[in-house]
Amino acid sequence: MSDMTGIGTGALRDLLADLLTAFEQGLVERRPVVRLCLLTALAGEHTLLIGPPGTAKSELARRLHALFRDARYFERLLTRFSVPEELFGPLSIRALEQDRYERHTDGFLPDATIAFIDEVFKANSAILNALLTLLNEREFDNGAGRQRCPLVSVIGATNAVPEDEVADAFFDRFLVRVPVEPVSAEGFPALLAAGDLRTGPAPAHATLGEDELQALAAAARAVTLPEQVLGVLAGLRAHLTDEGVYVSDRRWVKMAWLLRVAAASEGRAAVGLWDLLLLPACVGADAASQTGVADWLHARLGVREAFAPARLTRVVQAFQAQLEAEQNASDLDYDDAGRLRFSPDADGAMNEDVAERFGDAKGGAGALRMSYSRRRRYGPAHIGARTAQIDDVLARIAAYVDELTAERAALALCRAGTLWLDDAALARADAHLAATADVIAELAERARDARRGFENLPRLPQHIDAPLTGALPEPVLHEPLA
Repeated sequence: MSDMTGIGTGALRDLLADLLTAFEQGLVERRPVVRLCLLTALAGEHTLLIGPPGTAKSELARRLHALFRDARYFERLLTRFSVPEELFGPLSIRALEQDRYERHTDGFLPDATIAFIDEVFKANSAILNALLTLLNEREFDNGAGRQRCPLVSVIGATNAVPEDEVADAFFDRFLVRVPVEPVSAEGFPALLAAGDLRTGPAPAHATLGEDELQALAAAARAVTLPEQVLGVLAGLRAHLTDEGVYVSDRRWVKMAWLLRVAAASEGRAAVGLWDLLLLPACVGADAASQTGVADWLHARLGVREAFAPARLTRVVQAFQAQLEAEQNASDLDYDDAGRLRFSPDADGAMNEDVAERFGDAKGGAGALRMSYSRRRRYGPAHIGARTAQIDDVLARIAAYVDELTAERAALALCRAGTLWLDDAALARADAHLAATADVIAELAERARDARRGFENLPRLPQHIDAPLTGALPEPVLHEPLA
């Protein structure tokens, strides 16, 4: 990707990497949360942190504010007794004297660039309804007019999300929802060694300003969504619909923008397949539902449905079943054209497997007879057709193995260079691709065994062999491999 309105993609990426390092300094087990918060802010969206008190939620918001140049910060803890003046400013006495209902918003939420609202759902419906427009349109209804707000991103925090109509609408305004858990037992010593988080990290040498944000937005608008990515998004939407999970069209559009911003910030011209691992936090409402979305993605990313192990297993099993049926066939002897074989012996003598004779009762030379074999015998046209069909499957499997190898190489590059994706999720994706490759290799060997089995089927004697141009057997029916 070329220059982004005066700032190079490489320079912006380096700046973001430095800011992330400063952002997460001293925050134990908060790396994925830190990165999601900054990416969400770069996309001009909002993050909701869901978890118990004392898990560094407010510290995350303060540190995010420090990454933006000349940014105004607003923070407030809401209760059921909170009033609009706490968020939007006091009423203007002078305006009231002139019969206008207006607020002084300087220093309050409508004037903020980055904001942190703790216990967001404890506010009454009047406050939540006023916040809806401010968060989505960046406008605040102040008196008879609407005031344009410079808001970049809000980080909200809550212990739990209530279920009611107003709360649902407000919940939907947060594109990214991140469950935050207390530090694990393994991370507990590092937490104690980190000291007082309120001191914050060392200030970054450079920060993000309006120029950088505009440059990134311009680059993101040029990022494309490849057909493969669109296919996964459509599949996820259909899956969620089947599960009874509603995701608004507005939300899908915002998710696509977040993916474009992630790609642009790393200097890429297209959204990558692995960028979709950002979606669970955008789709799932809680940890359990996000895990379900992540499981769905991990089962499909980098693995084509046509070659999914379960499907390919059924293909190989179809050939194995056909081979077993032909190996165990014990019936009348047919030629390659599927006709019962009636023939004289070359020397007029009885074959050892002849059970009945027709024609000359004395069995003289030239008499027609129908031979009965305990094992069916097959000609080269039949065997050639079977092995050719397996060869086609093996060639497709080999091409797919190459595709899997390329996917793993692309994933390794992603792991080495990503700013935003959680390495644990990428490691899980690589493990899934590796396991898939192992299963495919085992299935390919089973297919080769079946091929050898068809090659070794009992063959018709050469002196009565049907020509190669004989009628071919019906192909083994199996699911198509794209």
